[in-house]
Formats: sequence, structure tokens, C-alpha cells
Amino acid sequence: MHKYVKSIFFGYVIIITLGACLLSLPISHVNELTFIDALFTSASATCVTGLIVTSTSENFTFIGELIIVILIQCGGIGYMTLVIIFYLFIKNKLTIDEKRAMKQSLDLPDLHVGTFVKKILTVVLIIELIGAIILFFEFYQDYELKNALWFSIFHSISAFNNAGFSLFTDSIMGYQNNIVVLFTIGFLVIFGGLGYFVLVEIYENRKTSKRFSIHTRIMIYGTLILIISGMILFLSIEWTNPNTFGNLSFYEKIINSFFLSINFRTSGFNSIDIGSLKDSSLFFSTLYMMIGAGQGSTAGGMKITTVAILIITVIYILKESNQQPNIFKRTIDQKLINKALAIIMCSSFFVLIAVLILIETQNLPFLKILFEVVSAFGTVGVSTGNGGILSFSEQFDTLGKIIIIILMIAGRLGVFAFGLILVGKAKIKHFKYPKGRIII
Repeated sequence: MHKYVKSIFFGYVIIITLGACLLSLPISHVNELTFIDALFTSASATCVTGLIVTSTSENFTFIGELIIVILIQCGGIGYMTLVIIFYLFIKNKLTIDEKRAMKQSLDLPDLHVGTFVKKILTVVLIIELIGAIILFFEFYQDYELKNALWFSIFHSISAFNNAGFSLFTDSIMGYQNNIVVLFTIGFLVIFGGLGYFVLVEIYENRKTSKRFSIHTRIMIYGTLILIISGMILFLSIEWTNPNTFGNLSFYEKIINSFFLSINFRTSGFNSIDIGSLKDSSLFFSTLYMMIGAGQGSTAGGMKITTVAILIITVIYILKESNQQPNIFKRTIDQKLINKALAIIMCSSFFVLIAVLILIETQNLPFLKILFEVVSAFGTVGVSTGNGGILSFSEQFDTLGKIIIIILMIAGRLGVFAFGLILVGKAKIKHFKYPKGRIII
């Protein structure tokens, strides 16, 4: 598995570098664009994050915006998916190594990748097309035909892939009282965050939920719990805040809290000024960003299933149960528990180290640095801002931006896979040491 992880990692690095070179071309941007900012934008798009250090709408031409949306689609659907589609097109059959690489890239349950990739492509195109059509009729009320068409396509792709890039300088704040736009983008983000495996399974078993796998059930229930709890959290904290929810009507508070709860976990769209949120909202939202969405989805983070497995395990340990942790009458394998623990430990370590380095080198507020780091690692893309329309990362120097880029790549690749690259694969040993007695 180690060599497949490495090939996927270097593939992302090549795409990000190529994207940066294309964005640096004079035909791609209007104003001055340093290479580090082009690299940051390319990484943010490819890793479907949404943090920006230069205005997408003001500093990039149509060619630049097109490059960004292509990078978003490549990053969201997985560049390995596109490679496999190309292989299937030219030779109709995959080698076992190509199947294994694809399985690792998309976290597939088996090696039937050819059929599954075709299903993925169909589901993606249908959902993005429906989203674009709905958004077009809303945007057409405010913009001329060609702009409304481009805006709807761009935002539908950006939303489904949980990228959070917007062609509006204030993201979606101009539509904070438009229930159609907020719900359309919100549900596109949810569908992208569920993961391809879940979407395909829901479609194939749409007539009965009894056939859903344990993974799909955890994802559906976990997503609902996180969205509802996030809404309750933000409503209770921000209800009277005049800079966020305070001046909104009751129904506007509900739909904007719904939108905020969704995008704080996986995507970078915002319908209110994130920088005006109370510190308590910013702090607790980092927990949601760390959790992220589903395995094999367009989003990052530790993943809902990972956190669910560990919570269930902790409950069984505290109850001193004589049974192995289980859910929906199915036992959770010990290897999965070990992997979940490793993912959470590694994720926390990466975030803490990045925060420490940035605090010591950037001389900026702790909470805003923590928020930006978690947003980058979770490939979320929400930001407290630089005081204008750009992300807080705009205030970082070159070292700070490089750290954020590394975090975005780690979040997109997956912390377990990224950690495997750093640590390396252990040699197989055919013996066991005797058990040691340790008191905890």
C-alpha cells in the first residue's frame, strides 16, 4: 500500500505545481501574482479547501477561473479517478496495480473499480448539473445570461466538491436571505461530503434503507447529528450578536445557521461575516472542522466514521462491557479501532505542531491561527479573514503559507496516508514479544 500512497501524493504535488504555473501565466490573472500565491491558490483548489490569498473574481481572468474550477474537479473527484477513466477509455481493462491504486485513492471497499468509477462519474455529473440549473435561475435575476451561466456552473462544482471557492467577493453573503441559493449550495455540500460510496449505495438501494451498509448508516446519522448540533450551537451563541444573527429575522436565523453548520464542517462558503463570530463560536467550530465529512468524499478532516468508532469504543470501555464495541448489531474490528485512534492522534499532532510554528513565526492572534490551521487541515476553507475579502492566510509570510499548503495536502490525502509517507512502512516480523504489564 505504501507505494500507492506515494504515487497518489506525488500526483497531487505535480497537479498543484502545474496549476500554479498555469495560474502564473499573464492570460490567467489581471494584477500582480507572486508564485507563492499562485501555488497557494492551486493547492487550495486541488485540495478543495477554499482559502484564498488573492481575490478569485478580481485577480483572475476567465481562463484563470476555468483553471481553478478544473483543479477543483480534479481534486474533488480524485485525479486517480480521471486516470482510471482514461485507462478504461484506451484499453477497457485495468491491471491489478491500477485497481489497487484506485482503491487506495477513493477508499473503495473492493477492487471492482471500473464499474464503480463509471457510477461515480454519473452521480457527480447529475448532481452538479441539477445544482447548476437551480442556481442559474436565481443568478439570472441579478446577472446577464453568460455571467449567470458561468456563476451557476462554477458554484455548483465548487459546492459539490466542498471547495468553497466563490466568484462573489463576499462569498454568499449577498444571498443570506435567499433560501433557494442557501439550500441548493448547502445540499450540494452535504452530498459531496457523504462520499461517493454512500451516494452510489443510496441510489442503488433507494427503495429500501434496510440494505444500507454500516458505513452508510453511520454517515447518514452522523451527518444529521453534526448539522443539527451545529445549528443549535451557533443559534444559542450568536442569536443576539448584531454582527451575525442579531439583525436577521427568525427564519433567516434558521437558514443561515443551517448553512453555517454545513459549511463550517466541510466547505468554505459563508453567508455571514466569519470574522464577526464570537470567540466561543470560533473555538467550538474547530471541533466540527476537525471531524470533517465522510471517507472517500470530497472533504477532509478526521472523518465522521473515524470519530464515531472511537466514541463507541470509549463508551464500551467506560461501561466495562464484556463485549467488543459494536453498532447496528455488528462488531467493530479491533484493527479499525487502532486505525481510528492513530488518525485522531496524528491529526491532533499535525495541528498542534503547525499552530506552534505559526505562533512563533507570524506574531498573530492565537485563536485566529488555530482556526486557520484547522480550516486548512480539514480542507474546510472558512476563515476569520484579513480584514477584507481574503483569508487570514494572506497575512502569513512565505513560510506560513507553505505550512498551510502542507496542511491542505495532508488533509486531502488523509492523515493516515500522509503519516505513512513520513514514517514509512514497518518490516513484517514473524514473531511476537511476551506481554508486558503496564499500569494505566
